[in-house]
Formats: sequence, C-alpha cells, structure tokens
Amino acid sequence: MNKTLSITPIKRWLPYLKSFKKEILIALILGVINGASVVSFTFLVGKAVDTMVGESHVFFQQLLTILTYLIGITLMTTISQWLIQRLGNKVAYQSVHQLRTEAFHHLNQLPISYYDKTSHGDIMSRFSNDLDFISDSSTAIFNQIFSGLTIVVISFVTMLNLSPLLTLVIVVSTFFIFLVNWLVATTSHAQFAKQQKTVGLISGFLSEHVTNQKVIKAFQYEETSQEAFDQLNQELFTVGRKAQFISSLTNPLSRFVDHLAYLSIGLIGGLLVIQETPNITIGIVTSFLLYSAQFSKPFIELSGVMTQLQTAIASLERMFNLLDEPVEITNKETPLPTVIKGHIEFCDVSFSYDKKTPLIQGFNFDVNPGETVAIVGKTGAGKSTLVNLLMAFYELDSGDILLDGVPITQYNKNEFRQLFGMVLQETWLFNGTVWDNLVFGRPNASLEEVKQACQEASIDHFIDSLPQGFDTLLGQSGLSISDGQKQLLSIARTMISQPKMLILDEATSSIDPLTEQLIQKAFLNMMVNKTSFIIAHRLSTIQSADKIMVMDQGQIVEVGTHHELLQQPTSHYSALYQAQFNS
Repeated sequence: MNKTLSITPIKRWLPYLKSFKKEILIALILGVINGASVVSFTFLVGKAVDTMVGESHVFFQQLLTILTYLIGITLMTTISQWLIQRLGNKVAYQSVHQLRTEAFHHLNQLPISYYDKTSHGDIMSRFSNDLDFISDSSTAIFNQIFSGLTIVVISFVTMLNLSPLLTLVIVVSTFFIFLVNWLVATTSHAQFAKQQKTVGLISGFLSEHVTNQKVIKAFQYEETSQEAFDQLNQELFTVGRKAQFISSLTNPLSRFVDHLAYLSIGLIGGLLVIQETPNITIGIVTSFLLYSAQFSKPFIELSGVMTQLQTAIASLERMFNLLDEPVEITNKETPLPTVIKGHIEFCDVSFSYDKKTPLIQGFNFDVNPGETVAIVGKTGAGKSTLVNLLMAFYELDSGDILLDGVPITQYNKNEFRQLFGMVLQETWLFNGTVWDNLVFGRPNASLEEVKQACQEASIDHFIDSLPQGFDTLLGQSGLSISDGQKQLLSIARTMISQPKMLILDEATSSIDPLTEQLIQKAFLNMMVNKTSFIIAHRLSTIQSADKIMVMDQGQIVEVGTHHELLQQPTSHYSALYQAQFNS
C-alpha cells in the first residue's frame, strides 16, 4: 500500500472536468469578481477606520460614502458566491455521474472471473460510499477554490503595495499553514486508503449475511456472525480513528499558526504606527489584520476539508482500480454462420481456476448436432465448469472448443452466447413487471408466444391469479414469490427466447415432482433438433438423453445412454443410480 499521498488519482480525475470548460471559466470569472469584492471590502474597512479618527467636518460624509460602497460590495460578494456554488455543484455532481456511468459500463464488460474473486458488497460499496465521498469532496473543493485563489492573488498584490514588511509576515505564516497541511495529508493517506478498503469489506459482509439470514438463523450462527462483524467493525473503528485523528490536526494547527500571524501583525503594525512610519496608519493595520485572515482562509478551509479530500482520493483510487481491471475481449471478426448446426467439439481442453490445482486436463468430447447430453458426477467433478467453458465465461489454458468446426474464440462472444438459452439452479429476476422479466431475452415476443411458453412452463395459472397479471411488479418494491415460481418464470423466459442450443443446470431443482413431470415434457419439445446440455443430480430427469457423460475430477470416466451405463454394474453411473433409487 502506498504510504504517501498520491496525486495520480487527481490527475486521472481531471479529464472528467474537460466537458465543463464553460462552467469552470464562468466560475473563475465570478471568482475574480468575488475575490476583488472581498479585498475591496477589507480596504474600505481600513478607510472607514482612518475616516473615524480623522477630521470631524468630513467624517459623516466620507463614512456614508464608504458604507454605501460596502453595502454594494457585500451584495456583489453574496451573489457571486451563490453562483459559484451553483456552478461548482453542477461540475462536481455531473463529473461524478460521468465516472459512475463509465464504471458501470466497465463493470458489465468484466469477465466472470472478476466477480468470482471480488466481494459483491465491496463492488456495491464503490458505487455508493466511494462515489458519494468523491462528489461531496468535489463540491466542497470547487466551492472554495474559485473564489479562494483569486482572493489570495488579489489580496497579496494589494498588501504588497500597502506594506511589504507586513505582507512578509502573512506569507511566512501561510507557508507554515500549507506545510502543516501537506505533512498531515501525506502521513494519513495510507490510513484513509485502509479505511475505505475496510468499508468495502464490511459492505461485502453485510450483503452476504443479510441475503443468507435464513441460513444463519437455522444454524444458530448469530453469535459467530456478530463476533465476525465486531472484528471488522473494530478494525474500521481503529483505522478510522487513526485517520481522523491525524487529519483533524490540520485545522487546529493551521489556526494556531494563523493566530500567531494575527498577533504578529498587530504587534508590528502597532509599532510602525507609533513610530509614524510613512503610509502606515491605524486603518492600514486594521486592513492587514483582515487581509491576514483572508489570505490564509483558503488554506485553513482546505485543512478543514482535508479529511474529505483524503477520503475522496482513497475512493478515487478504488474506482480507478476497478476501471483498470482488464475487460473481457468479446469482439472478433468471424461472423456466426447463417445456419447453426450445433456440432460441439471439445479438443484437448485444459483449464484450472488456480494454476497450482489442475481441474480439467486433455478433455475431449464430441456432441453431434441436435443431441441431448446429460452431464452427471459427484460434487466438484467439473460439470458446471465445463458449461462455463462452453459459454466462454473463462479462457482455456490450452485446447479448443469448436462450434460447427470453428473455434468459439473466433466469434464475437456476445453473439455466440445469444445462441444458448440457459436455465440455472440460481434463478434471477430483476425489479420489474412479470412481462419485462419474461421477454428479457426477446423483447419483441408476441403475447401469444409468451402465453404459450407460460402454459408449457406451468406458470400460466399463477400469472392469471395475479391482480395485474403480466403487469404485476416483482422485486423489492413488488410481489415476493417462491423459489419454485421464480424458476418456472426463468424456464418460460428461456422458452420465449427461442435459443439455438440449451443449457439446463439443475433447472427443476426447486420444483415439486408433479410440476417437474410437466416441465420435462415442455423441455423435450423445446430440445427437439437443438443441441442441449443438462446438468442434473436427479437421474430420473435425464433417462431420455442421447448421451450421458459421467465426470470425476475433471475427466470423463463413462459415456453412454441410460440403459447402456446401467448394464455395467460396476460403473460410476450405476453407483450413482443405485444410491438414489435403491434407498
């Protein structure tokens, strides 16, 4: 972990501001107006003081004129600062909106392997906590920088013309304020980076435990879960306390140095007035006291938001780390053939999730067009991995998978995956209507096609019983349905998409036996002349498959039909079959 403050995230953030050149330019102009107004206000306050200690016969007239100017300048300062804040908010939030859009687009392009190795809660934390920190900090910085810079420049020039000696006192004190800010920022950067990482870990922990609360309660895991959370929470408390403590030193130290400068100006200025130094009056000293506050104010305000700034830099690092993740290469020039036969060949395929632990080695298998292949085996045999490789979710270590004689790596992955209809054991329905979920893979499906698929999937009666039918909302803000009903909707969705090939991974695991029989008939109709792969633990669902592939430790140990394999009493398939049905 980098222990010093890195400006690389800030450099990478600047291009997101390029589309707001007009807003930034207007804000700078308003900043000049605001800065000039503030400095003029201070100068006129000094004039007012000199007027009050001057000749009495001009006192009221001059003071009234100065007060009129002060009111006008105050109004100008207020309006310009309000406009600066409006523009600053626009630049900050719209630039973060652009970063969020780009990050989500990048997220959709990442390979499945990234999601396997990264906590889902940590990913969500980057899109919520980290981006919120960036937008809040950007707003705070933008609102200060436009007027703050001009105040520093204009007040410096004005002070230099009035008294170089008093100006030197202010410049030296401001340098020490800047030095304090920089030292504290570089010291606390590592703690803020660790704090944001820990926030991501807690988000992942909460996402996992909230989702699986039924399992936690069923196994009385509450106390262990609480202990694990307390440990993470304590780590966040410890790291956050260190980061906040170090960062919180900036503001009081900056104000301490500023107050020393304030006292120095009063002391030196008073001596210069007593010694009747030319051009040094009580009013000038009064103005310098105010200039001292104005000149150092932007630096002190920067120290006040240093905690926000440090957190934002750490958040930017996390967002850019996400954007630096290599995307999945999907674009290939070879077009898919007009007619898909569905001839699948595994040619000497080798693959492992961890290079130290080989899983599939030298795998060869041939699936003829229109065949239904069932894949069975013990847990961990490599069944789902084989399907993931077929869908090109992972890159092969070696070998090729061919579709109609052409390696699938030659095709555009998105177009290739559209050939398959998948029904997985883990169903997914998004927040939306029943209709939206059903036509997810084929938005232009007709009402008759949707109704026919729902009837074949035995979900039509359930949909008819809903208050709004197909328009019923599902998800967090809508209707909650059972896992079995979700799976039936997923099956109907696959039927509606009319895929060229099918992959069924425990597609009826959450369905009762009676409904399963009806679904099997629908599947048989859908699989006619389609190359299909079925992963099943319940062997009763695959007896009609053209081929049954038995896998063990990533290798094929047996291939045959249901009856062929049962005729081998010592076969792996026979052992699996006997274990299920003899009991």
